[in-house]
Amino acid sequence: MSFPLFRRAAFAASLTALMGTTALAQEAKPAVACGGDLAAFLKDVKAEAIAKGVPAEAADKALAGAQIDPKVLARDRAQGVFRQTFLEFSQRTVSQARLDIGRQKLKQMAPVFDRVEKEFGVAPGVVTAFWAMETDFGAVQGDFNTRNALVTLSHDCRRPEIFRKQLIALIEMVQHGDLDPTTNTGAWAGEIGQVQMLPDDIIHYGVDGDGDGHINVKTSSADAVLTAAAFIKGMGFKAGEPWLQEVELPENLPWEKSGLGNEIPASEWFALGVKPRDGNTKFGNLPTALVLPQGRKGPAFLAYPNFGIYLKWNQSFIYTTSAAYFATRLSGAPTYVKGNPEPGMDDATMKALQTKLQARGHDVGKIDGILGSGTRVAVQKEQQRLGLPADGWPTQSLLDAL
Repeated sequence: MSFPLFRRAAFAASLTALMGTTALAQEAKPAVACGGDLAAFLKDVKAEAIAKGVPAEAADKALAGAQIDPKVLARDRAQGVFRQTFLEFSQRTVSQARLDIGRQKLKQMAPVFDRVEKEFGVAPGVVTAFWAMETDFGAVQGDFNTRNALVTLSHDCRRPEIFRKQLIALIEMVQHGDLDPTTNTGAWAGEIGQVQMLPDDIIHYGVDGDGDGHINVKTSSADAVLTAAAFIKGMGFKAGEPWLQEVELPENLPWEKSGLGNEIPASEWFALGVKPRDGNTKFGNLPTALVLPQGRKGPAFLAYPNFGIYLKWNQSFIYTTSAAYFATRLSGAPTYVKGNPEPGMDDATMKALQTKLQARGHDVGKIDGILGSGTRVAVQKEQQRLGLPADGWPTQSLLDAL
């Protein structure tokens, strides 16, 4: 299964409510030519590629026969919403079958994963979990022509500043002999290969893992795995440090301290009675957030600084926490304790809650029935104001109190 795409800094503007992504959401958008006659548009793209050092022949080869793909535009306009809880999503994606295959891959490709660890300082389970969740280890990579998808999204005036550089990077890949523009397929948003990476990321972080002189993240597992490791390192992953640690909670905690953005040293959580299930407290000096995907009665984790790379990969809180949990399982952690979380809200009830929160001055974004970061923050503030356990999990009792 390939999770819905549009992640990382490149796609900030489009999915803030669902998967939000990073940096560019706050950056000023540069003026980028878009729309109009397709031939004129492609001529302008070719000129930009040549100005950046790409031979005209490579640009011609990459752009010859390029077409607008209406299916890409339809998919872009109809991005779905993500409404599953952490327990629902993680139990579906972190399946026993995937864990078994992942462990087999770690053994079969031991020399490659040794390089992942030694050269890039990334735990093998981290890369393997992304490999599983993005494409089922390469089985489901997408069937959109990558060149046409990027031409379509660059030509479209909705977010040309995001996709133009990806199209230029694709032309560079053609120049290097790493991509055939007429046959290469991938995700509708232009991501390619077994770990679903964007052309610009592949250009900057690509590794020839199988020694054939090319970087082919679509057909070469070694290339895909090592390129992903280089990218993860580039996002700031720190060697030898944890990313997520399951914990047991005491009955009473200052719940208002929980949640991403409320980091304190892990040692302070330990002093408050939070106990790691694996007994490991040697990273007590690192800042951590107490993550409660379904409130204080559900699974509980400490998120360490390395958790940040998951948020850069994809800011969907449910996807992020599930991917990080998957990586801990591949690294030896047991199945989490499900607990007994209070029931979540259906679409109509969540919208009613968001409406009340907005009426009290909270910024919950669009009233869409989705438990996004803005809604979680607002819920936590209102829980604290009302004297309820401020764990950020919306409940019927909170709605009733409001």
